[in-house]
Amino acid sequence: MKLAKSNRSAVILALISVLFWSGAATVFKKALLYGSPWLVVFCGSVISTVVFGLALAIRKKRITRSNLLSGLYLGFLNPFLYYLVLLNAYHGLPAQIAMVINYLWPVILVLFSIPLLGQKLNLQGFFGIIVSFAGVVLLALMGRNSFEIAMVPLLLAFISTLIWALYWVLNTRNSGETIAVLFCSFVSGSIYLLVFGILRGENLSIDTAILPWIFYIGILEMGLTYLMWNTALKWASSTAVISGFIFLTPFLALIPIWIVVGEKIAYSTVLGLILVVVGIFIEKKARRERSLP
Repeated sequence: MKLAKSNRSAVILALISVLFWSGAATVFKKALLYGSPWLVVFCGSVISTVVFGLALAIRKKRITRSNLLSGLYLGFLNPFLYYLVLLNAYHGLPAQIAMVINYLWPVILVLFSIPLLGQKLNLQGFFGIIVSFAGVVLLALMGRNSFEIAMVPLLLAFISTLIWALYWVLNTRNSGETIAVLFCSFVSGSIYLLVFGILRGENLSIDTAILPWIFYIGILEMGLTYLMWNTALKWASSTAVISGFIFLTPFLALIPIWIVVGEKIAYSTVLGLILVVVGIFIEKKARRERSLP
């Protein structure tokens, strides 16, 4: 009975996390109407730092020297580099295109895990990766019939998946307390962003219209939702209880993109997304059959 209750709580947290993450693409596009990619990332990073700091204080976790050192290099990847690249991609692409390409990161993570974590890839897993990449190629080629797609933002969207996957590979090697490492990472990342903004001569003036969107990004996209998902993983009797919910995220994301952003969802987007998700599912199934993490 206690296990069933724990699983129910984990499922509720996971579903809430998925709903919040599903709004990220829409919120990025709305925020970029009122501020530069740098301003959006910097403000979101500072807000997330406060969120992680409060979580650290509430849970009475201590920061170690190891946490500080991990935060220095992890903070460079996330939030500094990843979100700057990602928001510049969103700035130049339709939200639905950037969102689908960004969802390719689990596939890139698998590829990085082969040389960096010593994992192996069988034929089924390789086929899954090919299917996912085919979805992105189809999206880029057929999407030109519905949207103007510039190559530089398209490349940035793909680079963001490389950065995020590398961040997760390095994160798996880190044995520190999750909240403490996140707090240190976002403190470092906010400092990197501030220095970058000063060197670039970025404008820090804030239009009040951007506030709801950057608070969503800082509190939910970058901050609280990650903690909720992490808690759901700990409460679930098995990661299989909730891991499948993450496949709902990109499909749910199309709804606010259509209603709030006002983009007409192209058939090529849906088809490309289906291929990406099916490919991830095939690779994940292959990993599960080999009992790999």
